[in-house]
Amino acid sequence: MTLQYEGASPPGSVNNHDKEDFRTSSFSSHVSQTSGTESEGYSYDTSKGYTFSNPLHLIISYDWLILQVPAQPVFEGDSLILPCLAWGDWPLSQVTFYRDGSALGPPGPDSVFSIGMVHAVDSGHYHCSGIFKRPGPGAKKAASVFLQVQELFLPPTMTATPSTKPPEGSQMTLSCETKLSPQRSASLLHFSFYKDGRMVRAKDRCPKYSLPEVQLGDSGSYWCETATADGQIRKQSLKLEIQVQNSSSRSPPRATAPSTSDPAPEKPAVPKPDPPDPRRPPQSSPHSSESHSDDGPCSNPPLTMQDPHLNYQMQILLHHMQNVRTLLGHVVLELRDLSGHLQSKVSGAAEGPASKAHGAPGTSRGPQRE
Repeated sequence: MTLQYEGASPPGSVNNHDKEDFRTSSFSSHVSQTSGTESEGYSYDTSKGYTFSNPLHLIISYDWLILQVPAQPVFEGDSLILPCLAWGDWPLSQVTFYRDGSALGPPGPDSVFSIGMVHAVDSGHYHCSGIFKRPGPGAKKAASVFLQVQELFLPPTMTATPSTKPPEGSQMTLSCETKLSPQRSASLLHFSFYKDGRMVRAKDRCPKYSLPEVQLGDSGSYWCETATADGQIRKQSLKLEIQVQNSSSRSPPRATAPSTSDPAPEKPAVPKPDPPDPRRPPQSSPHSSESHSDDGPCSNPPLTMQDPHLNYQMQILLHHMQNVRTLLGHVVLELRDLSGHLQSKVSGAAEGPASKAHGAPGTSRGPQRE
């Protein structure tokens, strides 16, 4: 057995002794004293100023048969492999795996049990049994071990801002709030929103859904769904009732129509801007850097703002495409002239033999007598 330090170096200087591997001989006095179901948690006990690793729960077993569980925490969506190990790698037959006392399948020769993708319902007490082939000790059963499948993220919670009873015409934002496990904080989540059983926004990285101006028809039962990027792990929030309040009593004053006797003056024609010069890159707007705000996955890049360098490259590409189009037009004209010349040449060559063949029969018989 080897206990190895992994991860970033702690702050400060670390000597070679702190970074070396600790092998079984270093803990020989502890291991020889540990047997059965006893266990020890090993962690780095370093001097002041250094960080500590997560403790490793080590179990030393002295038995004919053991069921080995992963050393690292198992989360929803992970694959699970549980080997049933025999003393001295003795060959086994009739191996059976159990969870909470119930067999997970018929006995067989395979000594490894696997689950492609685990869920929270796969948590429980596991053990295995098998028959040692002769001259082994016969049928044996491993001690039960508990496996906890941890949640990758909490079930989402739906909230409405500013209220679940917004007035008609106001803005409302629905938020789908959840929290990833600190050990899997780099996982990507997608959020979907539903109203009365119908999807109103497909999955997206943004956990918010905004309605700029709510109407009476927007009232209903809303909920959200949080899922992993592959869609294998999905969790839904509780339903949230939204009731849009009628604001007809505060209707705005009507706008008077302009008199037809005095027609409005015509607006002057706006001059069209000159086409951009492809040889000169366009200048970016001075307020372009202020109009964009970083809001994480919910930030919507403005459609009117473009990358000046990309715009310049596109203009050069369009200019080259126009040149190619002009060149292709000349090639088509040349091909037409060449085709007409070849057709006239072929038709002239075909008419010559035909005329000769037409006059030959008259001359072969000579002049006819009256």
